[in-house]
Amino acid sequence: MTRRVLILEDQPFQRGYLVNLFSARAGVQVDACEDVDAAIALCACQAYDLVVSDLLMPGQDGIQFIQALAAQPRPPRLAVVSAASRRMMSSARLMAESLGLDVVGLLAKPVAASDVDALLDALAQTRPAVRTSPAALTPEPDAAQLRQALADGSLTAWFQPKKSLQSGRVVAAEALVRWRHPQLGTLAPGSFLPALCRHGLEGELLRAMLTASIQAQARWRAQGFRVPVSINLPPHLLEQSDLPDELLALTLAAGGNPADLCFELMENSTTRHVSDFYAGACRLRMKGFGLAQDDFGQGLSSVHNLVNTPFTEVKIDRALVSGCARDPALHLTLTTVIALANQLGLTIVAEGVESDADLAALRQLGCNQVQGFLISQALPSDDFTRLLDEEVPHAATASNRAASR
Repeated sequence: MTRRVLILEDQPFQRGYLVNLFSARAGVQVDACEDVDAAIALCACQAYDLVVSDLLMPGQDGIQFIQALAAQPRPPRLAVVSAASRRMMSSARLMAESLGLDVVGLLAKPVAASDVDALLDALAQTRPAVRTSPAALTPEPDAAQLRQALADGSLTAWFQPKKSLQSGRVVAAEALVRWRHPQLGTLAPGSFLPALCRHGLEGELLRAMLTASIQAQARWRAQGFRVPVSINLPPHLLEQSDLPDELLALTLAAGGNPADLCFELMENSTTRHVSDFYAGACRLRMKGFGLAQDDFGQGLSSVHNLVNTPFTEVKIDRALVSGCARDPALHLTLTTVIALANQLGLTIVAEGVESDADLAALRQLGCNQVQGFLISQALPSDDFTRLLDEEVPHAATASNRAASR
């Protein structure tokens, strides 16, 4: 398979050097240009798998190029190559990702042949295609449609496995919502979750996901598997003082076990009064549920909350995970975070693992569990069951399978 690469570099020697490095790899076709306008024009008329861009350029710089690239209808994946500081490149990466670009690498000059190999390996780690049609062409769902989908079970849970870095086995799962739409097929949350939040239906979704997770656990348990499940919980819902009581009652009525359920406190919201956050967190733990800090390292998550909230688990955001094997700053940050989490006695889960190199680095640093496209995307309950079955010998009894957990 031929990969098309565009190199944006203003210095002739560096541009030629990079062209030679990439062209020497089999199946790589390279174009190059020296200014932002030319690069944008090429991207508009030619589909590239990867754009490699400098940051420090006269005239329009690399930051302005990234902003223009993000405005393209189908932007290519991006790698930043620069003599700028690592923190400057990391900031550029966060800016690019916040604009929806997929950044596959940060390379410091001078670039080595091994850097190019690592970059092409990362490029090979393809993600599932994002569905933009026909869902993107349909009107946003209204409250009545969403309530109907919640009522009839069309909004349901898929499960992304978490693998142990010690045993290599699936040891837990995260429940992620999908919509089995009667006309459009299975829709990812990006096409309906913003509307659901605007209509104030997050509490109903939380209850639906909890119920679906407990039902799935019962099916897995009947086949000999005990699989703890994590469920996203927007922290502002903790303003409802009786939420922990309601979640416990729902769990017990559905035949679930609080010890096998973990609520991930998401970083995209918080309570109006901090007392509600800590009260809700404490009461969920007192009911026996697990509690995770989600997306640690991004947004509102902080060391203060991690230390002072009764979490049982910390989930490290992909912004700190992706590229950690070749980024010294990310590697150092993860070393510190993992050491702190271990001292606090937390289970450490790394999200967004997409390369073998990052997986090896996380194992070496002492991370406990990983999830991401390298392991598996989210699966329907039955497919998740088949994944569990593949991990044990076909001749194993249910009791042996349960023991293998």
